[in-house]
Amino acid sequence: MLNKILVTGGSGFIGSNLIKYLLEKKYKVINVDKLNYSSTPDIYKNFTRNKSYKFINADLLNSKKIYKILKRNKPKVIFNLAAETHVDRSIDSPSSFIKNNILASLNLIENIKNCYFKSEIKKIKLIHISTDEVYGNVLRKTSKEDKAYDPNSPYAASKASADHILRSYGVTYNIPLTIVNCCNNYGPYQFPEKFIPTVIINILKKKSVPIYGSGQNIREWIHVNDYCSALDKIMKKGNPGQSYNVGTGFRITNINLSKMIYKEIKKLFPSLKLNKKINKKIADRPGHDFRYAINSNKIRTQLKWKPKISFNKGIQDTINWYISNIRWLKYCSKKYKGQRLGLND
Repeated sequence: MLNKILVTGGSGFIGSNLIKYLLEKKYKVINVDKLNYSSTPDIYKNFTRNKSYKFINADLLNSKKIYKILKRNKPKVIFNLAAETHVDRSIDSPSSFIKNNILASLNLIENIKNCYFKSEIKKIKLIHISTDEVYGNVLRKTSKEDKAYDPNSPYAASKASADHILRSYGVTYNIPLTIVNCCNNYGPYQFPEKFIPTVIINILKKKSVPIYGSGQNIREWIHVNDYCSALDKIMKKGNPGQSYNVGTGFRITNINLSKMIYKEIKKLFPSLKLNKKINKKIADRPGHDFRYAINSNKIRTQLKWKPKISFNKGIQDTINWYISNIRWLKYCSKKYKGQRLGLND
């Protein structure tokens, strides 16, 4: 049985939602997280009330501690979500992404390997969370799992590097590894530096939304709950040694996305007086990929998964969630001052 699951980076945006999803499915979940600026403390998620949940404050770079955690808890599945994810920050500080995305993942799988060799634990199914950004700029068609990696930012390069290293360990040391490449997520607990929260919050504050360059860059979007259901399906039915792309096919330019969210807020709150100037174009960022488009036919046909949440419904729910969670937003704002915005992530 896949009863005990360890999630690294479980206090981040996707991790928080994945743990909530798994707990609702009655799994026992261990959250291993070092807690950085964008982490959401458990106090805002009511996880501590659940006896099936355990939090361990640990850095994946701490080899001795990670080994002890694996040996003591003997998880059946590990979801590796621990990573720096903000593209703008990777441009400002690439060395942090090398350390926290490449070396940390290497240390995790090295300790899994060591546990195997010392017979401390039996086989662990490792599901490594990657991104569609490793495929680089996709001007035509879509990226399939066999597309060559072509990363164009330090963030994307760090994720691509981790993917290659972990895949090599899977083959060389016979570690059951699955890599998942997903399009852009949105939904509850996404830190305000990211694009969709930035749009929602700025519009509600009657401010213009800053948009890089022409605003014509295209991204594909998935609600985080749909992504969690895909990860659940991969955990149960996915084949080790395989990669799976997860996407919806819903693609939109950044400028049209901000206009769409503006219209949804107007519908939800017709009496609210909003700034009529929705967008404010600013200088483009270096190495800015124009288009991401992921091909998710493999998971749809082989594992019988498909997204259930339409973007219109998902964005309405997300707008309402941010409005209903002012306490969490105030907590974030204390950490958010002076931070770079994720205008296209």
